[in-house]
Amino acid sequence: MESPIISSQAHSCTWTSGEGEVNRLATSTDAVLVSVVWKAWPVPVTLRPMDARRLPAWLERSRAEYAKDLVASGQTSEDADRHADESMARFFPSGAPTPGHVVFDVVDDAGVVVGYLWIGPDTSGDAGAWWVWDIVIDADRRGRGLGRRAMVLGEEYARAQGAHTLGLSVFGFNTGARGLYESLGYETTSVKMRKKLG
Repeated sequence: MESPIISSQAHSCTWTSGEGEVNRLATSTDAVLVSVVWKAWPVPVTLRPMDARRLPAWLERSRAEYAKDLVASGQTSEDADRHADESMARFFPSGAPTPGHVVFDVVDDAGVVVGYLWIGPDTSGDAGAWWVWDIVIDADRRGRGLGRRAMVLGEEYARAQGAHTLGLSVFGFNTGARGLYESLGYETTSVKMRKKLG
């Protein structure tokens, strides 16, 4: 795949992936608008940096969803809330993302926000190792390929920022997401297992 060229001037780049054409618009602030036009699916998806005014509501939504998933995986409500609060405080210490992290709205072809993607460097200290910290497509919009397309655009964004790997975590009960990630080429690197004893 050809890498996009980014300059301080606004410009548009197009390159072709195995599944469609990816378009990138870069601006002098390096805010990025990416969209994909799929050969197999005619509905484009755009990743648009979330407006800072919407971040507080998003932070609470993401924190609550993470805590709910932690409870579903076996943590107590108290531990899950504490863990989710600590995670958000670490990456959004004053309500804004730490350097390198970005929260995108996932926008459909009608301009409707259908979910979000939070992506940024992982915690390893390797500047080229990036992480999908959170991705959600609204329940009533799932099953249409929007998550797949958002993930591909996230990969393109990370690559353009110098990433050489992109990782993620997925809860064991989330079989739909696991299937999606595996179909996109993500490989299992570790597995945590648990058994209830009574």
